[in-house]
Amino acid sequence: MTPLIDGLQYANWSEKIFRQMREGGVNAVHVTITYHENFRETVLNIERWNRWFERFPDLIFQGRTAADVTLARETGRTAIFFGSQNPSCIEDDIGLVEVLHTLGLRFMQLTYNNQSLLASGCYEADDAGLTRMGREVVAEMNRVGLVVDMSHSGERSTLEAIEHSTRPIAITHANPAGWHSALRNKSENVLRALAESGGMLGFSVYPHHLRGGSACTLRDFCEMIARTADLMGIDQVGIGTDLCQDQPDSVVEWMRVGRWTKTIDYGEGSKDAPGFPPMPDWFADNRNFGKIADGLQATGMADADVAAVMGGNWLRFFDKSFGANKGPEGRLSEAAD
Repeated sequence: MTPLIDGLQYANWSEKIFRQMREGGVNAVHVTITYHENFRETVLNIERWNRWFERFPDLIFQGRTAADVTLARETGRTAIFFGSQNPSCIEDDIGLVEVLHTLGLRFMQLTYNNQSLLASGCYEADDAGLTRMGREVVAEMNRVGLVVDMSHSGERSTLEAIEHSTRPIAITHANPAGWHSALRNKSENVLRALAESGGMLGFSVYPHHLRGGSACTLRDFCEMIARTADLMGIDQVGIGTDLCQDQPDSVVEWMRVGRWTKTIDYGEGSKDAPGFPPMPDWFADNRNFGKIADGLQATGMADADVAAVMGGNWLRFFDKSFGANKGPEGRLSEAAD
């Protein structure tokens, strides 16, 4: 049986949401634990998750390897995989890459929307590509098994990350720019390069990334997935909803502003609506993944391909990505497998 995996969520976590995951049959979710937090603050967020794992062991547990997805399916639970949407968690210390991987981090974006120490974000006027530190951090991420995520990065930075990384990267939550021209959606050049390198794209249902916004139809969304699968290959695509369920609008300010500005950065969407936009009526929470699967079938997609998009492709990617590269004597190696 093929698993159901979501490539990205940032919810206001609660028992209600954990139970909805089980009602929806969700086997694994990559969850954001960092936006602008430094290392110590990221550890505090991990501590918070540890308490949830203690309180709800029949619903969730921490995932570290692809085998944990299978375990989650067999035991009726959801495996939670940690990720960061910004390299702020490593501060300016490359040694924290391995430390955070040891703590369970499995994805890290090289940028959020702005320039970071590693690369350029999609909101910068000039994209300078990977920095010197960025190239070193990518190599270290490759070594330990921490996935390079370029969801919020600029075009040049994304292409350079694909080229420089010795392991396939991911764009966990974005859509094709040719379908909807949000700054964070990706060009055909990026999508082709990502596919050719063996990387993964997770399709987002966040309204600012959808054509028509909150009014986007399920049919339009699923037809976009089918067309992108034709471009990239069915094995390179999955779902990364970017679901921000139950978050208050005040959280948007932390996501967009962090500590880098004293003014409100409205980011994507209208300046009249800086909060979270309404979700499409066909996807409100984790119980609605079946609607996406049904919508993909309605496009004429074969059952095996629907299963691949809904989780099979992410499972294969997890299996290849989360383990460290090993040298001939079993030690961590600088070289890729």
